[in-house]
Amino acid sequence: MGEFTDWPTPPAPLAGTVIDSHTHLDVHDRGLHGDQTPDPTDLLKRALEVGVDRVVQVGCDVKSSAWALQAALDFSQVLATVALHPNEAPRRAAAGELQSALASIAELAQNPRVRGIGETGLDYFRTDESGRAAQHESFRWHIDLARELGKTLVIHDRDSHEDVLAVLQGQGAPEKVVFHCFSGDAAMARVCATNGWFMSFAGVITFKNAEGLREALDVVPDELLLVETDAPYLTPAPNRGKVNASYLMPYTVRAMAERRGVSESDMCELLTANALRAFGDW
Repeated sequence: MGEFTDWPTPPAPLAGTVIDSHTHLDVHDRGLHGDQTPDPTDLLKRALEVGVDRVVQVGCDVKSSAWALQAALDFSQVLATVALHPNEAPRRAAAGELQSALASIAELAQNPRVRGIGETGLDYFRTDESGRAAQHESFRWHIDLARELGKTLVIHDRDSHEDVLAVLQGQGAPEKVVFHCFSGDAAMARVCATNGWFMSFAGVITFKNAEGLREALDVVPDELLLVETDAPYLTPAPNRGKVNASYLMPYTVRAMAERRGVSESDMCELLTANALRAFGDW
């Protein structure tokens, strides 16, 4: 990362290796990055130095989904997912472009380096009621595509827990489902566990005010647990508020290990095995 002086200091390397199950190497916040645009090669190198040896690059619209696929083709340690983000669907619908955008996503999804359909789902925080019909239409379409192609469904769920569960169950979930940046409570975690859905935890688990999320972590079965950054967002403590990247994920992994009362190396081994079951071999 060279002269990126505003980036947090790297944590000590993990006792094992682990996979970042959800990141955005292509997203750059000028307020956080200053005038410098990070190079994916540098980001992946910095991650590897602390034990994060593979990542899932996640698409949010047609452009970023195409970028995700190209990154997966260019870097052996990257796999891709493709989708229209739930907040993107109403924008494309308003422009009369929803169906053409979905068709582009379906075309990208055919590539074997694309292992997931997402992030898709519902977001009632940034989209008001006028845009929710398009969100629901898009979510159902992505569910069907994941099921048709046998690929993992990656869900974005913000302030919409009940409706996400209802749509997913009503439409018929694909074999593998990942709740990205899980934000529900322990009761929702039990519902996901009953259905065999993966739950991925981000840096929020380290926040002082996130005890409810840690209680959800307590009840997730070992075999359904994943970890992610959602970089450049959701930076774990002690760097909350700064730019996030995969190399900061050791903070989250260590917090999860401590909470669940297991060794750091055992947590790394578990999380890696689960990511491989969720997305396949790299």
